[in-house]
Amino acid sequence: MHLEVVYQRPLKSTRRKTLNSAVQRSMTTCPAELSDSSDKMSSHALLVLFGSQTGSAQDTAERIGRQAQRRHMRVRVEALDSYNVANLISESLVVFVCATTGQGDPPDNMKKFWRFLFRKSLPADSLCRLDCAVLGLGDSSYPKFNFVAKKLHKRLLLLGANMLLPVGLADDQHDLGPNGVSDPWLISFWQKTLSLYPPPAGLAPLREEEKLPPRYVFHFLDEVPDKQTEHLQTPPTPLQPFPARVVFNQRVTHPSHFQDVRHIELDITGSNIQYSAGDVVMMRPCNAAEDVEQFCQLLKLDPERYFTLTPTDSSTAAVPARLPQPCSVRFLVEQFLDISAVPRRSFFEVLATFASNELERDKLLEFSSAQGQDALHSYCNRPRRTALEVLADFPHTTVELSIDYLLDLFPEIQPRSFSIASSLLQHPNRIQILVAVVKYKSMLFKPRKGLCSSWLASLDPSTGDVYVPLWVKKGSLSFPQDPDTPVIMVGPGTGVAPFRSAIQERAAQGKMANVLFFGCRSESKDFYCRSEWEEKVQAGQMILVTAFSRDQEEKIYVQHRVKEQSKLLWDLIAKKNAFFYIAGSAKQMPASVCDALKEVFQKEGGMSENQAQEMLDAMEKAKRFQSETWS
Repeated sequence: MHLEVVYQRPLKSTRRKTLNSAVQRSMTTCPAELSDSSDKMSSHALLVLFGSQTGSAQDTAERIGRQAQRRHMRVRVEALDSYNVANLISESLVVFVCATTGQGDPPDNMKKFWRFLFRKSLPADSLCRLDCAVLGLGDSSYPKFNFVAKKLHKRLLLLGANMLLPVGLADDQHDLGPNGVSDPWLISFWQKTLSLYPPPAGLAPLREEEKLPPRYVFHFLDEVPDKQTEHLQTPPTPLQPFPARVVFNQRVTHPSHFQDVRHIELDITGSNIQYSAGDVVMMRPCNAAEDVEQFCQLLKLDPERYFTLTPTDSSTAAVPARLPQPCSVRFLVEQFLDISAVPRRSFFEVLATFASNELERDKLLEFSSAQGQDALHSYCNRPRRTALEVLADFPHTTVELSIDYLLDLFPEIQPRSFSIASSLLQHPNRIQILVAVVKYKSMLFKPRKGLCSSWLASLDPSTGDVYVPLWVKKGSLSFPQDPDTPVIMVGPGTGVAPFRSAIQERAAQGKMANVLFFGCRSESKDFYCRSEWEEKVQAGQMILVTAFSRDQEEKIYVQHRVKEQSKLLWDLIAKKNAFFYIAGSAKQMPASVCDALKEVFQKEGGMSENQAQEMLDAMEKAKRFQSETWS
């Protein structure tokens, strides 16, 4: 990133040697002389490290990076797993921005860092030279709210780091979203930081409406290169996904049902992909052709032009590895830039720096400010207005946009994960998924659509070969190896997907102690996999308990069926050490099922409310109670 003015005294040669040897020993020492307080006044470099799963933590980290630039600080922004953690001992000032995934797990791009930092061999004073702060991004509707940020904060303290602030716990459920916590936290952070690392005298921070340099510069080519450079091949990884052919794409809900749910099968022959029950398939969707066309028209871009990218300076991260070099404008807009997402506040911050039209500039600055977050929520978040629609709403500013800023404005399309709904033991060389197609009305004229589900629904194998680039990763659910251990699964709606995989796998292995609680609205409209369940019940491979919430006057949900089956569940859990699983929407269902299960323990086991909670906690600790939920 750009550096305005930096004063940084070189380390004395003796201290440099000490520091280098410390790095080589991977944070196993912290010499006393490194805590020299005079260093605090001479170092003006900030490192922002992020662990991000959906892009929110990365966006916040990049926003902090821009704030540092405006305060004339040299700054680097990196994913935690891209950073050499052994160098942490030589850093002076670091902000960690991290999300929490799954059941309190670190994001994929900080798992290596996580394992290293929690090595028991690291001495208690490893990070005694480090000033740092931790900002967590989470959702308080999940039980392990901001678990990673809290744990990281405690670990850094144990390693001797000087924590500049209490851990920041941003919350999606806040009235103003994560900014409701992160804004005041960042004000405190900069007050504390600038008192320790003051900027050079006489330099005021740059104003918010002043442009910062772009992270990358586009260089357009006169000739069209070989297009093969854009096609990524095996082995399947996030950077090189496997192009799986779509075998079938069938709607499994009744035509009159409001929700379109697809059963999709993908051919993975030749991929060397192996998976087990509970694993997930990852894929990145493409933007719709009409959106790509509109975007190119708004910005007056030729989709067939090719370009290369170069970083603006040495502190900028390398060119994203997923972008081929050279790259076409079409590839960039169709497969990389997330133009159909609801834009974050940072989008308006960058866009405002281009506005010369007074009306548009005032509105963009309002949306960028802390005071304007209510207005931004009403304009953008509530109606789910997309970034592309925002550009169309601000035509004077859009015309002035420089293409060099596209990667500063738009985040990368993030991969989506789907629970695999099949087993290789029953469907060799195949992956099957259940996809609920997201489509709904808001106050805007055009219906809102989910990017990935709409893209998948549009792939029609009857028109010719169509492919989904994908890779597989371990899921959060794991199933017992002992063939005699019963498994109880509660999976309403598309939450049944991982349990279909598990039942197919277990039945093929001769594991017949399977109980499935399935819930949906109507037996005749959205009873997924009905004929398969009936066949497996007939074959003695499972017990099926159903709840059709709208087929009678009084709504019946899976939690009601759990309570009704109290004797069966108590026998399986208390006497046969059964495992219990929940998968599905993270709204009320998981908590309601947990409450129902505790009622079973109280009724059949004669337990108090506290004893029932303790039993559930013990099951969770022993991995006999697992859940996979999503919002």
